[in-house]
Parts: sequence; structure tokens; C-alpha cells
Amino acid sequence: MKKNILIIFAAILMAACLSACGTETKAAADNSGKLSIVTTIFPEYDWVMNILGDNPAGTEVTMLLDNGVDLHSYQPTAEDIMKISTCDLFIYVGGESDGWVEDALKTAENKNITAINLLDVLGEKVKEEEIVEGMEGEEEEEDGEEEEEGPEYDEHVWLSLENSSVLVSAISDALQKIDTANADVYKKNADAYKDKLDALDNEYKAAVSAASVNTLLFGDRFPFRYLTDDYDLNYYAAFVGCSAETEASFETITFLAGKVDELSLSCVMTIEGTDHKIAETIVKNTINKDQKILTMDSMQSTTSKDVTNGTTYLSVMEDNLKVLKEALK
Repeated sequence: MKKNILIIFAAILMAACLSACGTETKAAADNSGKLSIVTTIFPEYDWVMNILGDNPAGTEVTMLLDNGVDLHSYQPTAEDIMKISTCDLFIYVGGESDGWVEDALKTAENKNITAINLLDVLGEKVKEEEIVEGMEGEEEEEDGEEEEEGPEYDEHVWLSLENSSVLVSAISDALQKIDTANADVYKKNADAYKDKLDALDNEYKAAVSAASVNTLLFGDRFPFRYLTDDYDLNYYAAFVGCSAETEASFETITFLAGKVDELSLSCVMTIEGTDHKIAETIVKNTINKDQKILTMDSMQSTTSKDVTNGTTYLSVMEDNLKVLKEALK
């Protein structure tokens, strides 16, 4: 995996070098005095926009994953690398999916970039991926691995409101150091936004406290580990959150359908996307075959078009709360 990333990155750097004449104007614009922030995913982007508020410094903010490709499938283009190379603040998740970042930062034109790795900020709060009962295990690499890999961490840290509050503080602190003239504005905006995160967190706690069941079952990948742990919910799922698997075995389908019956669950959950065939198959294999299929949004495919249409981190988490309330009836 690491070898493949390095090969891809080398090709990107070569492309960037070959197009250097065409990017001189862009680099000059980036160094015109305006602050430049690059984020990989939508939640980071939305947090930044809330901290900036009215954006007194006219900061330029870029979201790299803007075409519906999720974090686990993304590979940077030469243009993406150039944007990172000249920015003032770069925010990324920091898990295995971001294996390319280290090389991007080493070759950056701006040697004073402030980089925020979300997993590093959270430290011991970061959780390892786990295989729960009935879950499809990851297939081993056919050609094997040259050396044993370390633990694989669950990258979906933004789906915890508690984590988000910590991360917003870290981003605000970094901005205050980069742009001291507007530090008070950034702190005030971050504090106000964190109050909203805390209020929504309390709504989640109240909803779970009032629920009649405490188990979610996903006929899909499961990126909501941080959310379920925050509120002491149990879960079953077809795959781990970072899985690339798309087909569930007969054993997995049978187990999950049996759990729906055993726990008298009224819903089978999925994540955003159009293909819900695993959830549909689970329902067809239950006794009653009448469970609703509900979707929670993990914000892995949110684009700038969605942002233009009014999508925010809080709006998605509010919608997820509505779904959660129905699933826990």
C-alpha cells in the first residue's frame, strides 16, 4: 500500500513540475497577502467557515474532496498538491487514507505551513477499527504484506459532536496564531459555534435516554462508531467503516436478519448512497419483512454544490438525529 502511494505521488509531482510554467501565476496569487486554507473533507471546511464568520481577512478556503469521492478513495491531483504547497493552513484527517500527505508537506513551497492532523489532535480519543459479531472481515491481500502493519484507526472522528468541539478549538487556535489581528474574532466565533455543538449533543443524549431500544443495525459500512460510543449505543453492521467491500456473505446477511428478529428492530440502517441492496436483502430475510430502511449521512460525499444549497455540518447532524430517533423507537 505504502509503495503504491509513493508511486502515485511521484507521478503527481512530475506532472506538477511539468506544468510549473502554467502555475506560476496561481502561486503568485496565493502569495498575494491573503490567507489560504485547504481542507480535505466537508466537516473541516464547514468548521473553518464558521470560525471565520464574516471572514475579516478575506481568507481563501478550499475543500479538496469536492466531487463525491469519499476519503477512502481519494487521490490528490497535481492541482491539489499545488494548492497545499502554497497554503497557510492545511487540515486533514490523518488516517491511512491520508498516506500521501506526508510527502505533500515535505515538498511544499511554503515551508511555514501550519498542518492540523485531526487524529493527532484527538490523541487517545481515536479508536481502532473493530470487527463485531456477524461483521464481514476484510479480505487479506493476495500478494501478502512485506511487513506487519500496525493497527488501523477509525478515521470518521467528525461524526462525534464531542470530538468536533475539540477539533474546532484546535483549528481556531491555529488561526489565531496565523492571523493575530483577527484572533479575537476567531475565538468568539469558535466559542459560539461550540455552544451550538454542545446544545445538539445534549439533544442526542436526551433522545437516546428516551428511546425504547439501544441498538442500531447497519446493512452497510459502519462509520458511526464514535457517535454510538458517545451515547452508549450498541450496533451491528455488515462492514467496518473504512471497508471497500460491497458484497456481504450469506452468513453475514443471515446473522444480521436474525438480529433484527431477535431484538425486534423496526429499522435497518444504511449510509448515504443509492445502493441499499444489502439492507433490502436483510429485510427480506427477516420474519416480518416490514422493517423500514433509514439512511444516516456520514458526510463522506458532500460537495460544494451541497454547501451552496445550504448543507452544513450542523444541519446534517440534526437530520441524523431525526433518523436516530425513528430508529430507536
